Amino acid sequence: MKFILGTKKQMTQLWVNDKVVAVTPVLAGPCTVTQVKTESTDAYEAVQLAFGVRREKNINKPQRGHFKKAAVLPKVAREFRTTTADLKIGDVISVGTFAVGDEIDVSGTSKGKGFQGVVKRHGFAGGRKTHGNKDQLRMPGSVGSKGPAHIFKGVRMAGQMGNESVTIKNLTVVAINEEQNLIYIKGAIPGAINSLVVIKGPGELKTNLIKKEEAKEETPIIETEEKTEETPLAELKAEVKEETKEAAPVVEEKTEEKVEAEEAPADAK
Repeated sequence: MKFILGTKKQMTQLWVNDKVVAVTPVLAGPCTVTQVKTESTDAYEAVQLAFGVRREKNINKPQRGHFKKAAVLPKVAREFRTTTADLKIGDVISVGTFAVGDEIDVSGTSKGKGFQGVVKRHGFAGGRKTHGNKDQLRMPGSVGSKGPAHIFKGVRMAGQMGNESVTIKNLTVVAINEEQNLIYIKGAIPGAINSLVVIKGPGELKTNLIKKEEAKEETPIIETEEKTEETPLAELKAEVKEETKEAAPVVEEKTEEKVEAEEAPADAK
């Protein structure tokens, strides 16, 4: 199973085969593995992922000690039930583990809308506007029979709306931008802008994609810089040493001659 953490961004649109598709960008990863649970130690298999960056002063000492093994200071951490045979602490998961066309499930916390009535919360049609139905347009109406004399559990009534965990299934990945860690998902996903979302999907989980690419790109650059910088510096140092050696005795000779010339008229008197 594939999985990754990210933050929702503002919806936009992309051109796909001469058609405009509404998509939601998600800034996903890179996520670092901070804990690997196994059946022998924890009685079940799971992986803990860390996402984002947080100031060290805002993380308590037990958490700092926990994240020290992975050398991260994350903003959030979430656990995923999966097989942990090929995973270890410090592995990095990026958007490269997903591919265009994958079907995924996105989970997030829906926008909180406060206390709402039955028309907005449950889609009630409301009452009639005329024929003696005064001030009853958006009222819930009857809530039960007279015999039991109480309200049964589960009756649709006014109350708190939103701010709950929502999962939308069978969404499609339209495009992936690995350089900017963006994954474009077709349609809308739950949550407000910059809210945390969890992306899951079938397939093999790939790790350490970012580390391998950085290592390949950095090695030749460092070698060329060292060669170009060392040669001119060595030559300059050698020239400066030679100039200082030659200049030192010349200064001493001049000072001695001046002293003798100044003392000569004094002896003659």
